[in-house]
Amino acid sequence: MRDSKKILDAWDAYSDEHTDLDGWPHDDHAYGMRASQRDADTAEAFEPLRYGARHLLATAETQLAQLPENTVQSRWVYQLGVLRDALDHLDELHEQWLVTRDALPATAKPGTAEFADALAEHHAESWSYLDDWATHGKALREINTAARKARSPLAPIPAPAAVRRIAARK
Repeated sequence: MRDSKKILDAWDAYSDEHTDLDGWPHDDHAYGMRASQRDADTAEAFEPLRYGARHLLATAETQLAQLPENTVQSRWVYQLGVLRDALDHLDELHEQWLVTRDALPATAKPGTAEFADALAEHHAESWSYLDDWATHGKALREINTAARKARSPLAPIPAPAAVRRIAARK
């Protein structure tokens, strides 16, 4: 998720520099090529998370349900929903990619233009959902941190320091 954030920050800097005040690229082709590279880099950065993402979401949802109400950020529920929806779309797009890849001619191997074009299209379709993970994925860490810092419901509540000193003098 940190890599995805770096990729997004680099894209924002590139886009700011290579577009006019209305957001139109100075060079459509170069801009499109850079966007395609951004999409591929973001997909690659997400790949190590892909297979554990559902587990991460389930863990965060469990932790969130057990956190004391005063420690919960109201945005976390929304962010987990965005992440879950994005992951559902990414799973669908991955299945579509496998069908597309298998339907390519035998000559369309990795490294060929035909394969690269199909993969670039898949990455472009996936990018907004990957961006959701880059943007909202930090909620998983925040929830985990809050859960680790939260007092156990089984732990006794410590007495205030002044009360302990008075009790010790008696």
